[in-house]
Amino acid sequence: MLAPFCRQDGGATVCISAARMAALRSASEITGLGYLPFGPLSLRISLFIPCLVELASPATTRAARTILERLGHEVVIDRRQTCCGQALYNAGFRRQARDLAIRFVEVFRGSDIVVAPGGSCVSMVTKHYAELDLEGSIRSDWESLRTRVFELAIFLVRQLDVTDIGARFPHRVVYHPSCHYLRDLGEREAPLALLNRVEGLELVSNALREDCCGFGGAFSAKYPALADAIADKRTRALCEDAPAYITGVDDSCLNHLNAALCRSGSSVRTLHIARILAGA
Repeated sequence: MLAPFCRQDGGATVCISAARMAALRSASEITGLGYLPFGPLSLRISLFIPCLVELASPATTRAARTILERLGHEVVIDRRQTCCGQALYNAGFRRQARDLAIRFVEVFRGSDIVVAPGGSCVSMVTKHYAELDLEGSIRSDWESLRTRVFELAIFLVRQLDVTDIGARFPHRVVYHPSCHYLRDLGEREAPLALLNRVEGLELVSNALREDCCGFGGAFSAKYPALADAIADKRTRALCEDAPAYITGVDDSCLNHLNAALCRSGSSVRTLHIARILAGA
């Protein structure tokens, strides 16, 4: 029988030491953005697909899978998974959000690594599940699991120490940093590090880099006129440098911005960073 952190890779047995896995599960290592010496080790990665991505942007899921497999890792998609519960949590439905949190823990508690192409759901899982009164083994399993859940760009850059995916995308691109990504996950540079290594991509800046998109889950449903006005202002700023595409790590924001672009008659379109890295 293999040790807990070993697996067969071809004819060889490859392992992560128990000490290293313990380090991976250490919150201090995650918040300190420590690099993990996985090197060429093929990991078994569970892909978590946020509901909005599954419903509105399935190409993002395919792109995330392509990237991870291109890097030599095994990708597992558990069909029992469902939503992270962020929309319910934001709307004040704590009991229903807690039910989805329990479901998430039950599905992924045995996973080595969980990666999601969406920063807002990762922030929900790793940060806000703490506010949902999880108890007993569910609570202890979540506390262990939360340190193994990563947004895609953060996982590539901060955990695998990879910035060059071998992508080519010959277009002008501006990056929109979504608010959950900045405020909850505290990440600013990982997506930029990846975009800067894409062949042919011209990354342009804008004056209001940290303004929100206006989506905000339940916010855009409660206050559609205000949410649209925020998106209109944001897209005008993002388009000042005449990009061909606006990219980011959250399809929720990107779809909201894309609607604003369509309203204004702009030819600029949005595209998740995973699709750029995978070759769109």
